Amino acid sequence: MSETDADGAAAPRNGTDERTESSATDEQTADGDRTAEGKSLGVGVVTIATERRLETDAAGETIATALKSADHEIVTREHIGSDHDRIQSIVSRMIDRGDVDVVLTAGATSIEPSDVAIEAVEPLLDKRLTAFGELFTRLVYEAVGTRAVAARTVAGVADGVPVFCLPGNADASRLALENLILPEVAYLIDLARADLDGDRWAVAGDEDENGAGDDGRADTDQNGGR
Repeated sequence: MSETDADGAAAPRNGTDERTESSATDEQTADGDRTAEGKSLGVGVVTIATERRLETDAAGETIATALKSADHEIVTREHIGSDHDRIQSIVSRMIDRGDVDVVLTAGATSIEPSDVAIEAVEPLLDKRLTAFGELFTRLVYEAVGTRAVAARTVAGVADGVPVFCLPGNADASRLALENLILPEVAYLIDLARADLDGDRWAVAGDEDENGAGDDGRADTDQNGGR
């Protein structure tokens, strides 16, 4: 896969590297609540690029910097090649994690044969955020003109977790994060989880000072979920 930047230049080929970087807080944090608006969110980041390594992942670093600046936490970060089944498996696993509130992928969203991120992620979504793609295309058009015709992305919600597939270009990822995702992601999470089982997304305020729920029992499952 050859990811093309906003100027039409292909990213340098630095070989293939598939690595995982997880924070020291892979387990559920003690405060247990990252769902309400204004709270720090736990984010899973997946970079999809055959020719870049984690150390040279400009889009991933841009995403990481923007998230940290907004006081959100990257709880898991992975770098994988552009393989449909691998992408789908990794994203699905992140969605199922109790400490991940939102999933971001970067790369493999254009129209080359190996660009399969959208095709891998779409079947996982319960509902699509169709306006996200329209707004993102407008931002890209304003930035680079008609080259935006090749821009593809998808966003939606899977089991209460917003998922966004972004291009592997750092500038495009920054546009999406700063203008669309960060301003609205907490609101989207609250909407998406409104009708879900409260046991998974229980907030700290639902427990009394002794850690008991409304029924007097500790409100934790065997996996340490919220």
